[in-house]
Amino acid sequence: MTVTTTPTAVAPPGYSKTLPSVPESAGVARRLVSNTLRAWDLNDLIEAGALIVSELVANSVDHTPCRLLRVVVSRPSLHIARIGVADRSRVLPEMGTPADDAEQGRGLALIDALSWRWGSDRHDWGKLVWAELRVKEPS
Repeated sequence: MTVTTTPTAVAPPGYSKTLPSVPESAGVARRLVSNTLRAWDLNDLIEAGALIVSELVANSVDHTPCRLLRVVVSRPSLHIARIGVADRSRVLPEMGTPADDAEQGRGLALIDALSWRWGSDRHDWGKLVWAELRVKEPS
């Protein structure tokens, strides 16, 4: 497993980690997100960030045949924290409407409720599914 730091001109460095595409990777991803948000002094975003990355990892594990996934945490601006999961599948996620008694199918709805906005970017190598959290302005 590798951790990469990417310097940016406007914000703190981003962090990423490549993980096996297995359910247990969600715990490692939660720790990466929590530790990164804590290092950026964004403690009020940790709970939402941990839930979001858990769902993103679960979606990648459950809906792609990929052997690896990559968790990415970045600050595209000082007012936004972005959490993403990349994999080699080019199939973009779609928010569905699960039956009331369904045990799955609510992950994207949860991400939508917890994040400021979310989306996915298709690339030649696969896709990145991401969610952004807004940093609260100091009072």
